[in-house]
Amino acid sequence: MAKGKPDKAAKAEARRVRKQASKERRGQMWQAFQMQRKEDKALLPILVGTVVLTTLVLFGLGYLIGIQWLTLPFGLVMGVLIAFVVFGRRLQRSVYTKAEGQPGAAGWALENMRGAWRVKSAVAATTQFDAVHRVVGRPGVILVAEGAPHRVKGLLAQEKKKVARLVGDTPIYDIVVGNEEGQVPLSKLQRHVAKLPRNIDTKRMDTIDSRLSALSSRGGGPAIPKGPNPAGAKIRNPQRTARRR
Repeated sequence: MAKGKPDKAAKAEARRVRKQASKERRGQMWQAFQMQRKEDKALLPILVGTVVLTTLVLFGLGYLIGIQWLTLPFGLVMGVLIAFVVFGRRLQRSVYTKAEGQPGAAGWALENMRGAWRVKSAVAATTQFDAVHRVVGRPGVILVAEGAPHRVKGLLAQEKKKVARLVGDTPIYDIVVGNEEGQVPLSKLQRHVAKLPRNIDTKRMDTIDSRLSALSSRGGGPAIPKGPNPAGAKIRNPQRTARRR
């Protein structure tokens, strides 16, 4: 009997923690919705229209085969789920729009990527807030530069030379964030990095990351902001789970 009481207490505490976490997530999503609704006047009509249209389509399909009253609740549920996805995407787009052009925006986007990525922000930087961020992943080493194009190209080339001495034949990719030709827009940065080919395994990743971390610890440069702070930027995307090392 003595053992049963601690087990029940632990289970009760675990349930309490889960309920509290769930309540906080709902609160965050409601706060995000309210903020986005004030700035995005088309949001509410689009969400309502998504639910109604999805329900009507599935109801109509059910009507053709004589089960419309069975497909009606299914259509409502699907409509809500699709509306939730639409809301998440519009919220994410809004956050990226506000973050674009702010110092540290690219580093912030990289640090919030899903998956096993080793991100080191501002491994090289200038006093004008130009910066090069380093990512180690299955593709190899990715160097991402943000700032004035005429300054970051030289900064990126210097960092690439340093990295090349330590990683051997491991592929090195360089990216400049921006909206000009040959650059990658901030809103597409995560997707662009995730689509790079897989060239190395996780063991090789860890080895390379250790070598490069030692290189970074010997260096030092001007500090830049860790990331932008637009309204809503701290609110977690419901479809994103950041994995930190």
